[in-house]
Amino acid sequence: MQDAAIIQGIESRYSALSSLLDERLRRQWAAAEARAYGRGGLRAVSRATGMSLNTIKKGLAELLERESHPEAVTDSRLRKPGAGRKRATTADPGLAQALERLVDPATRGDPQSPLRWTCKSTTQLANELTRQGHPVSPRTVGRLLKASGYSLQSNRKTREGADHPDRNAQFEYINRTVQAFQRRAQPVISVDAKKKELVGNFKNGGVEWQPVGEPEEVLVHDFMDKTLGKAIPYGVYDLTENQGWVSVGIDHDTARFAAEAIRRWWKKMGAKKHEGATKLLIVADGGGSNGSRTRLWKVALQELANRLQMTIHVCHFPPGTSKWNKIEHRMFCHITQNWRGRPLVSHDVIIQLIANTTTSQGLRIKAELDSGSYPTGIKVTNQELGSVNIQPAKFHGDWNYRIANSRSK
Repeated sequence: MQDAAIIQGIESRYSALSSLLDERLRRQWAAAEARAYGRGGLRAVSRATGMSLNTIKKGLAELLERESHPEAVTDSRLRKPGAGRKRATTADPGLAQALERLVDPATRGDPQSPLRWTCKSTTQLANELTRQGHPVSPRTVGRLLKASGYSLQSNRKTREGADHPDRNAQFEYINRTVQAFQRRAQPVISVDAKKKELVGNFKNGGVEWQPVGEPEEVLVHDFMDKTLGKAIPYGVYDLTENQGWVSVGIDHDTARFAAEAIRRWWKKMGAKKHEGATKLLIVADGGGSNGSRTRLWKVALQELANRLQMTIHVCHFPPGTSKWNKIEHRMFCHITQNWRGRPLVSHDVIIQLIANTTTSQGLRIKAELDSGSYPTGIKVTNQELGSVNIQPAKFHGDWNYRIANSRSK
């Protein structure tokens, strides 16, 4: 936390001073900051300012030369603003997007973390980009990946649970299915329930700008207020439109609560954006209220398919891989960032904070309170499950299946 504050201070000072300094003074100032930082200073300053390590090292060498020979006259030649080699992404605007398309289906690791990594080498990526009409060197690919939060890692497993032997094959199946639906202009949504939140004047993680010495005062103990209760956000993220819906429940996170959130998304947002759609693809985790083994989930989807008069296709992530779900790092992380450091004092406040979450990429979210009752412990009989018009896929029918509305049975 202390290192983050120092880096934030460097970034703030650089933002204030950079326009006042010429090229040489900027790199020498950055070198002085790196030296004051101590071990790891070069990388910290590079991350805060966007300067390359070589530029800061050059500034450090200049500082040492000046200190060793104060009488020496420094070369005053400076490049004109805008001079020098153009960045690869400036010369080829489509390069960054082409690279993201290549690495996105094969990404590994926690997408919420600042560090993401890919199993493809920079040489392989550079060759493929060149073949696609984006001539680029492996070194430039590496720089672009680092700028996007990627790093090439050694062959080491990241364990979030038991590794299913068909895990990667399921990732590829989901990716192909999503692309096929999008090519046919059929809606694709990623769904999940966010962490339950206590409603009231409780501490919320993160920091927020406040007058010096006047932090937001909250309760010492996080005991649930029986009057306010808790909030259960269930999200629906439209992968094609970059739009989201969140139903904020107050009862229980059940399969019928999840299905109702999807219905509300379709009524309030989806139907307008996907007029004429006959199919809906849902990408969901393997567990929880929308789990692949949850009987009530399939019954609730049959009820939803009947109401929407659509065929609902479902793809589940393998066990232990929920962090790969797009909704986690394209919607939920931004909601968490938007309400950081703010006590969630009421359901209205929670809904407003969610609905006001936006990104520079155009993310828009709508939110609504769901005050319905969703009892737990409902048993689904074999007869009820047998009435579901479910058709398993040839590959892992337990993870991939479709449920047609009853008219097509």
